[in-house]
Amino acid sequence: MEYLRSLEADEWLFRADVLVDKAHVVMLCEQGILSRQDAVTILNGLQEIEKGGIALIKLEEYEDLHTAIEATLIKLVGEAGGRMHTARSRNDEVATCIRLALRDELLKVLNALNELRRALLKLATAHTTTIMPGFTHLQHAQPTTLAHHLLAHFDALSRDFERLLDAYRRVNLCPLGAAAFAGTGFKVSRERVCELLGFDDVLENSMDAVSTRDFLLETLSAFAILMTDLSRLAEELILWSTPEFRFVRLSDKYTSFSSIMPQKQNPDFAELVRARCGTVLGCMMAAFAICKALPYSYNRDLQEATPHLLRAVRTTLPSISVMRGMLESAEVNVEELQRKAAWGFTVATELADVIVRKTGMPFRTAHKIVGELSKKLGGEAADAVPDASTVLKVLDVLSLEIWGEKLSGRGLSAEDVHRALDLEENVRMRDVRGGPSPSEVERGLEERRKMLENDEKKVKLREAKVKRGFEELKGAVGNILAS
Repeated sequence: MEYLRSLEADEWLFRADVLVDKAHVVMLCEQGILSRQDAVTILNGLQEIEKGGIALIKLEEYEDLHTAIEATLIKLVGEAGGRMHTARSRNDEVATCIRLALRDELLKVLNALNELRRALLKLATAHTTTIMPGFTHLQHAQPTTLAHHLLAHFDALSRDFERLLDAYRRVNLCPLGAAAFAGTGFKVSRERVCELLGFDDVLENSMDAVSTRDFLLETLSAFAILMTDLSRLAEELILWSTPEFRFVRLSDKYTSFSSIMPQKQNPDFAELVRARCGTVLGCMMAAFAICKALPYSYNRDLQEATPHLLRAVRTTLPSISVMRGMLESAEVNVEELQRKAAWGFTVATELADVIVRKTGMPFRTAHKIVGELSKKLGGEAADAVPDASTVLKVLDVLSLEIWGEKLSGRGLSAEDVHRALDLEENVRMRDVRGGPSPSEVERGLEERRKMLENDEKKVKLREAKVKRGFEELKGAVGNILAS
């Protein structure tokens, strides 16, 4: 018995199972399959079980949740309780419960994700002109703004939202009425149960309905990608809070003190988000391994996939909230971001571009000249923007050597070089769509605010549909009991 059980997952499904039972009984009664008196008796028993909670059914004494509820119901109301399972199997019942419970979790995740995205937008709005170094290969590359950097994370999380919302569409389908896998000879109304439980549609093919877990695999995949995106943000907060970077200071609320070194504060929450990405990836891989090569239709193997889904849900949802809290409470070191934006001669790319624009030189040649200039200025070790007139003199020498002509003789002026070396001007010029220019970032922020508002409405619409279904179920139960 111990080997057969999956207690934690069954506890998670308790509320869903009671709702599914109620909807099934209402439908059986409305279809004339179950007498009104038996329906009243069963529904009263289910109300008592719902009120008593999971402790009432003594789950640990039974093979699974569904058996425990049915056995408890029969103890409470007698023989009539045995009629509740008419025209259904544990196969379609379990599949429906998982979808219903997962649907509720997805709505929570979508809401939490929108709150995190809003926190990113708020922080980005405050830093549209905050210059910082941009990185490739974790090396100083080109100057950008903190807002531009944060919007990169926002856009990744927006795609996560879209993936989860799309997964919700395939989760919110009702398998009930498929029975074991071949449907039932009773004249059930699958559409009525679908309506009462707030599902969008019936999952039609009865064999597919009970045996597919692709909705679970899809959701786990979306969770894994989301956690990967969160881990990247967590990793940056960990790096940025070190003395080497000093870009941000994380709140004491999201750090812990060393047990031996009194001066140290460790970014434990961010580290756990980073680590728990691995947990969710493991859940996804385990579920895929369980579901692969299963013949149609139902196999008990599928029971093993549900705990991995539950663990992924319980890991992902708080990780989103923790990341939001860290961002909302972090202190940004604007001066340090600005100072280190110049490190590593980050303006080199714009300098090469200016040479191309002003002299007509091929970019690859300009790249070589500026590369040699960078070496003379200290390359990656350079910690300040050099003087423009000095740079032009060195460029002339290098250009004469490499290209055969001085750049100043082909129209490049000290003023051109000065603008190319200016960090703010460097960023301002990059006003192509999606670039770091403050004006372009402001446009992007406004567009994303509208996107977020629209996404928040999408979640509310789905919550409202579920609520209407449950209100319809409550009213149908009340009508039967009142009669």
